[in-house]
Amino acid sequence: MSFEKEIASHFTNGHELYLRNISVDCVIFGFHQNELKVLLLQAKYAGIWALPGGFILKDEHMDEAAKRILKNRTGLNNIFMQQFHVFSNPGRSTKAINQQFLKNVGIEMKESWMFERFVTVGYTALVDFTKVEPIPDVFSAASEWHHLQSLPEMILDHRNILDTALQQLRTNLNYHPVGYNLLPEKFTMPELQILYETILNRKLDRRNFQRKIIGTKILKKLDETKKGVAHKAPNYYQFDLKNYKRALQGGLGFQLS
Repeated sequence: MSFEKEIASHFTNGHELYLRNISVDCVIFGFHQNELKVLLLQAKYAGIWALPGGFILKDEHMDEAAKRILKNRTGLNNIFMQQFHVFSNPGRSTKAINQQFLKNVGIEMKESWMFERFVTVGYTALVDFTKVEPIPDVFSAASEWHHLQSLPEMILDHRNILDTALQQLRTNLNYHPVGYNLLPEKFTMPELQILYETILNRKLDRRNFQRKIIGTKILKKLDETKKGVAHKAPNYYQFDLKNYKRALQGGLGFQLS
């Protein structure tokens, strides 16, 4: 089926499969080698970039819908995702906007379930972007990682969704650990601190960070130091997965300064 027929069918018959008036948008942050990026799709019908998103099947849990969307876009399973906000501005997706999107690809349509008001629920995930091969779907011309410092124009209110997710990610560093699947199996305290500083986009006091992160008991100190460094060799650490998973559920309970 051609893209035009596929999108026309989606606008005409999609309500038979999906819940009306509600969608899911996923903000997938990627980290690797001190870089933080976000995964965006270039929408064929709009010519601009969008967050990976989709609709909820009528018999599907919303959390499962978010996982399905993440898998379709990245091929990843079992990623820790969080629902972070509901976006319900009445003007975020209007009939006029969607009719113009269709006109962009030569489709004239007077009525559609897609022209109704939509509330979207945001989910966020943080992954190692070198382990993700972006996969554009039938509605996307491209699927790519973008630096947060040089974001392209984005569809609808997706820039606001992204900004809200980034703020939530930074706030959550005070409550939930990060680093597992983002750092090597063994790492130094400076490497873990750089991860936090990259996400926060600011410097942290070394002694204060080390004291607080050790106090959470999510790390195991190894009897091994990093070789080939100019100054005092830092110790290697590993995550204590039992305590790490407990902290994901119960929180860390400190404020980074």
